[in-house]
Amino acid sequence: MTILNMGTYPPKQCGIATFSMDLRNSLLLQGHKVQVMTVSDDDSAYRYPDEVVHNLKQNQKQDYVRAAAFINTSPHIQLLIIQHEYGIYGGEDGEYILELVKLLHKPFILITHTVLPRPSKRQKQILNDLCQRAAGIVCMTKLSSQLLIDLYEAPPELITVIAHGVPEFKRYPQNKLKQKHSLQGCELISTFGLIGPGKGLELGIRAMAEIVPRHPSVRYLILGQTHPMLQKYEGEKYRQMLINLVSELDIKDNVIFINKFLSDKELGEYLYMTDIYLSPYPNMDQAVSGTMAFAMGCGRAIVSTPYAYASEVLMNGRGLLSRHASPQELASLMEKILNDKQVQKELQDKAFEVGKTWTWPNVGKQYSRFFKQILSDRTEQEESRLSYAEL
Repeated sequence: MTILNMGTYPPKQCGIATFSMDLRNSLLLQGHKVQVMTVSDDDSAYRYPDEVVHNLKQNQKQDYVRAAAFINTSPHIQLLIIQHEYGIYGGEDGEYILELVKLLHKPFILITHTVLPRPSKRQKQILNDLCQRAAGIVCMTKLSSQLLIDLYEAPPELITVIAHGVPEFKRYPQNKLKQKHSLQGCELISTFGLIGPGKGLELGIRAMAEIVPRHPSVRYLILGQTHPMLQKYEGEKYRQMLINLVSELDIKDNVIFINKFLSDKELGEYLYMTDIYLSPYPNMDQAVSGTMAFAMGCGRAIVSTPYAYASEVLMNGRGLLSRHASPQELASLMEKILNDKQVQKELQDKAFEVGKTWTWPNVGKQYSRFFKQILSDRTEQEESRLSYAEL
């Protein structure tokens, strides 16, 4: 099967770009040929790898028409994957993607990264339209699946739930990793991802200020660079605000900023030396968190605010959830782990039991089966239609 994946793609640094690359690699393992259609910022000049066969500019409406023509006239492409998140396509709430799909003559699979429980009228209309035109729909939680059916009127028979994939991180002994990074004797709390407002890092820092008087050896690692689009328009204003907050709370020795985009190897090392992974999103509607999925994949003890994705994946004792986005509550839950190694081990074991099934090779098999089923069903429908037409 020859598949075309549409979305952002490395070297652009964003979660969906990384997801697209990881999904492609997992599908290659299943014997598929996977090409890429990238969506780029209008003023970008990325040097894309050879698998990128077409590039469209995010805010150029006519590019979406040209992209549809490219797909329709490419003889080898059997299936299009559309990575959907409102912010990566042009127009109001990413509406330009509709210019492409309404011209398509080939089937597409919609992978939903954002399923809002309270969308604007336009957001609802866009996702509804995409779902009605899709040959298949993938979401990453059961809650998202139900929202798609109930709110966005997606056909239930088209939907499948496939977990967010996780790299196969190499496991390292925690004590040796702490030595390597000169953090021996420290208990480590970490949060990773592209930094920007909405990640709740202020909550994490304020929770640290609650913990430090009783646990002076604790260190909070804030891992990741500022989101490139935020940096482009605001520079390091947000990061500087976080640094100022750390100084104001007098915990400069306890908060460490690792200001870089981490490779999977680096990320694996930081996660495996982490004692508690903190996910402090303040937005309770957050439908997917790749960073939490990675922490689950490494079997970390996780403390989180009760946003939608966390509430589902951390159920049955796989992590600890606060009731509100409160630094005091987050601090209390983290101290529960810091004070009891048995609690930490139980959380790690339960997280890893689920997380190990989310590795990209396993997830790639699920996508491959789904794609084959979709194409098989469409072939049967077409044959039935032709047979009926001949009567």
